[in-house]
Amino acid sequence: MVTAPTSSRAFPHKRNSLNLFRLILAAMVLFAHAFYITGHGTGPMLHGENVGGWAVAGFFVLSGFLITGSRFRHSTGDFLVHRIARIFPAFLVVLVVTALVFAPIAGLLERGNLHGFFTTPVTPLEYIWGNAGLHVSSYTISWTLQTVPYPGAWNGSLWTLYFEFLCYIIVWTLGFLAIFRRTLWLPVLLWVMSVGVYATMSFWARLGLDGDFALLFKLLPFFLGGVVAYVLFDQWGLRRWAGVVSLVAALVPIILIPGFGGQLAAPFLAYGLLWLSTVVRQPKLIAKHDISYGFYIYAWPTAQLLVLLGAARAGVWVFMVANVLVTIVFATASWLLIERPVMRATRGLRSAKPVPVPATTEHAPPGAPITD
Repeated sequence: MVTAPTSSRAFPHKRNSLNLFRLILAAMVLFAHAFYITGHGTGPMLHGENVGGWAVAGFFVLSGFLITGSRFRHSTGDFLVHRIARIFPAFLVVLVVTALVFAPIAGLLERGNLHGFFTTPVTPLEYIWGNAGLHVSSYTISWTLQTVPYPGAWNGSLWTLYFEFLCYIIVWTLGFLAIFRRTLWLPVLLWVMSVGVYATMSFWARLGLDGDFALLFKLLPFFLGGVVAYVLFDQWGLRRWAGVVSLVAALVPIILIPGFGGQLAAPFLAYGLLWLSTVVRQPKLIAKHDISYGFYIYAWPTAQLLVLLGAARAGVWVFMVANVLVTIVFATASWLLIERPVMRATRGLRSAKPVPVPATTEHAPPGAPITD
């Protein structure tokens, strides 16, 4: 389907395997969480981070690339509308489905009745309302999930979405600066500064900055690494040798430097993964239907229900397979019924003054994935 480029050219926004890559990353998160949820420890770790944490890093570098392209292609208003439409509708629906469908089922499985379910804090409506702004303030719903190995947590994956949206706002703000659109040094400088802040987090913590600050600067360097990769592609094009070198260069700090090695590797990881997405084949069904977001937000709550149904007794590996199959059903429904219709509707919106696109930036054609 896609062959490796033999010379420098723009990134092929239509002919790549980013949908597949994002789905693989979401599956890696499911893999990591399965160990926690079934009570089998943490699973494979590297420098204190499990596979799911490294997969989230992969999400953020790819997102930084895609969101920067979206900012350059759209007006300021359209960009915000698209970002809100991409994140919020499916997020709100998963909150409602979890609170009003999954949690009652869990209650019946655990106690055989729903006595006090709607009045015990955190009530189902409190769960929906309190988390509706993306910043997850509560993971529990009433008295449910008290008999599982990982009690009380209905969706341990949603916390990253708040920080991803903050990264969207950062790129939206930077997009007003002409120098951000025309030079490489500013994105690189911002990435270096973000790595520096994360590497010296103990200093910032002593100044009273909270955990949200630490989490933002844990993830921001990965996102800015994707921004740097976008500017590199825009100015210098896609080069096969650079993709191979980047993948190797990314592994060195990730493996050898604990603490902030992944953040140091971010631009190389971004360029390498993006180049690889032009080489690896992607099934046509996945190219047409991007269920990665739905897969990410439904994997945890469906896993908790499967534990209550006894699936964990078959072993963690069988449990993972069952979780994948069930999650695909909900992810597909989220894509077909919520995500794709909303994104198609917002694509019809046009601002009065569209933002000029740099001459070397390739427009995403009508058939391209609508997740940028």
